[in-house]
Amino acid sequence: MIYGATVRSSVPRGRVVKIEFGEGIPWDEFVVVSARDIPGENVIALINKDWPCLVSEQVNHPEEPILLLGHRDRHLLPKAVAAVRIEYETLPSVHSIEESERGDVIVWGEDNIFKKFLIHKGDVDAAWNQADFIVEGEYTTGAQEHLYIENNGVIAAYTPEEGLTIWGSMQCPYYVHKSLVGLTRLPEDKVRIIQVETGGAFGGKEDYPSMIGAHAALLAMKSGRPVKIMYDRLEDMVATTKRHPSRSRIRTAVSKDGKLLAADIDFALDGGAYSTLSPTVLSRGTIHAGGPYCWPNIRVRSKAFATNCPPHGAFRGFGAPQSLFAIERHMDRVAEAIGMAPEELRRRNFLHKGLTTATGQEIREDVDLEHLLSRALELSDYYAKRERFDRENPGAKKKKGIGIAAFLHGSGFTGSGERYLNSVAAVDATAEGKVRVLVSSTEFGQGTNTILCQIAAEALRIDYEAVEIVQPDTSMVPNTGPTVASRTTMIVGKLVHSAAIGLQQTLQASGLLGESWTTDEFSAAAKEYIARHGRLYSSSRYEPPPNVYWDDVNYRGEAYPAFAWAVYVAEVTVDMVTYGVTVDDFVAVQEVGRVLNPVLATGQIEGGVAQGIGYALYEKVQWEQGRMRNGQMTNYIIPTSQDIPPIRVFFEEIPFTYGAYGAKGIGELPMDGPAPAIVNAVSHATGEDFNGIPLLPEDICLRLRFSHAVPTEAFAV
Repeated sequence: MIYGATVRSSVPRGRVVKIEFGEGIPWDEFVVVSARDIPGENVIALINKDWPCLVSEQVNHPEEPILLLGHRDRHLLPKAVAAVRIEYETLPSVHSIEESERGDVIVWGEDNIFKKFLIHKGDVDAAWNQADFIVEGEYTTGAQEHLYIENNGVIAAYTPEEGLTIWGSMQCPYYVHKSLVGLTRLPEDKVRIIQVETGGAFGGKEDYPSMIGAHAALLAMKSGRPVKIMYDRLEDMVATTKRHPSRSRIRTAVSKDGKLLAADIDFALDGGAYSTLSPTVLSRGTIHAGGPYCWPNIRVRSKAFATNCPPHGAFRGFGAPQSLFAIERHMDRVAEAIGMAPEELRRRNFLHKGLTTATGQEIREDVDLEHLLSRALELSDYYAKRERFDRENPGAKKKKGIGIAAFLHGSGFTGSGERYLNSVAAVDATAEGKVRVLVSSTEFGQGTNTILCQIAAEALRIDYEAVEIVQPDTSMVPNTGPTVASRTTMIVGKLVHSAAIGLQQTLQASGLLGESWTTDEFSAAAKEYIARHGRLYSSSRYEPPPNVYWDDVNYRGEAYPAFAWAVYVAEVTVDMVTYGVTVDDFVAVQEVGRVLNPVLATGQIEGGVAQGIGYALYEKVQWEQGRMRNGQMTNYIIPTSQDIPPIRVFFEEIPFTYGAYGAKGIGELPMDGPAPAIVNAVSHATGEDFNGIPLLPEDICLRLRFSHAVPTEAFAV
């Protein structure tokens, strides 16, 4: 085996003029791969084919891959990378939504816009004349690094006879398979992708493994030797995808009794240099922009803009945390403007069964947001604390606040996405009578292996220990779709359940199984069937719930088969000397259908809240000409265990008819609510509006000092 390394660009935008290989390096020992060595299309295939595997001529962001180097001595590789000299003709670049929007410099297409959407319900323009109040606001969110435990890493091996095999830390083996088939021009059956145990993902291993996998594959094909590429933390942070920064502008019409009459929302994302997954991230953010409220009139206009930063990609919540932060901060501002308590404003406008969302989707399943709100307020002692904080805060050096956020999250792929995926799951049995689950859904800490085996065991009425899950390997398992979008338990679990029932019915039809059985009897029946007939195998293909229709052209209809719902309450302390914020208590109440594994479900909520606290208060990417300046854990700050409060998790269960045993999605939901709840609490404590995250001590300091008309001389140095 040899090791691989990447030579990356040092400019945000420019043309490669000359490449020189410096002295002091035994270049004859190295394998060097450039774009000219790519057998097929020089592209990482996701949605649009615009993300090159290697730069052929033009650089569009810092850290863009230009050359690949391979050598048996991994310690020599950094020296070799440093010895490569690249001369550029620099070109103008853009580095923010506003710069891209102005269009002074065009860096992608004709207008710097990757994708745009329009959702329109009712007559927004006519509603302003009926309003007693019109409230406007602008809200921003920053980039966020995934910071999974294990950095990106792959091993590739190639022989002309066996083809290409990739072992990697990844979420979506069939995504990598699709990219490598096009890149290498190998037949599909000559490209094999195996997901190995993966130390965390959060969306960061949805898109990027196709890139690093492609690099290892090219080195392996040129060298004829297995190749390992493993990023260190610095390279992983500066070169790979992040959460999209966002800007939301909201204008709302409200009656004096607190009824929401209309909303006009402009939602924008910074997509980075290539579109990658920005169209789908924008889609989810757009659909969730109205929050869990009934708007008789709403218009959401959204755009994803190109900038000369590394591409932004999938991250837990997938656009919804950005737009939900905006609407939940805005709801507190509306409540203040009309003189109403923020919880009461929400209560009067919640969606419930029979009402329609911004896309015109009728809520057909039971939903009781009013109960979730009441429960969250009760568990957090909201009213008593709010009254006490209002009384004690004036003049205090440590001010306390309490804030709420209500929100929803669609489970599964948006619109016709699940129909397009056409996913298949299977269950079989071994000659030893062991039941196996065959899916491409991957485990990276969230509990996929546990929950899918649990579903199969429950369906077959056998012991959990009698079921195992096959390692995700594209040569062995069907394409169950990607492990994203809060879809695994609800959709893949339902497919596993159906496949397991098919296995049972096969045994019963053969006369080997009766109406009831023990685990040992089921195992004996499976072994007997295999001995007589060969393989015992059952598969199930996705079928959408009835009466679900999505109009991709007009962007209307049933956006998701189901929504999960939640109300979160955050209690904070703001130190008026240091301006630091401490989250003291956190109550998370949610309805996610039936909870199949309470331990795993609680862990998902706790982890999401912790990540949301980082998003709100700590994690700030410092950009300089498109490059992340703070790509280390010493200066990209995340909350530690000491910064996380008690997270009190509560579930209300309303089973979903078409999910596995009534389950809905859960993984992304807890990322949506912490940031607005926390910032609402900070605003309550300080009496000031804060409309951007991350909200750092220096942001609070500047706002409080300059908003309180402190004499100029107080700032003299």
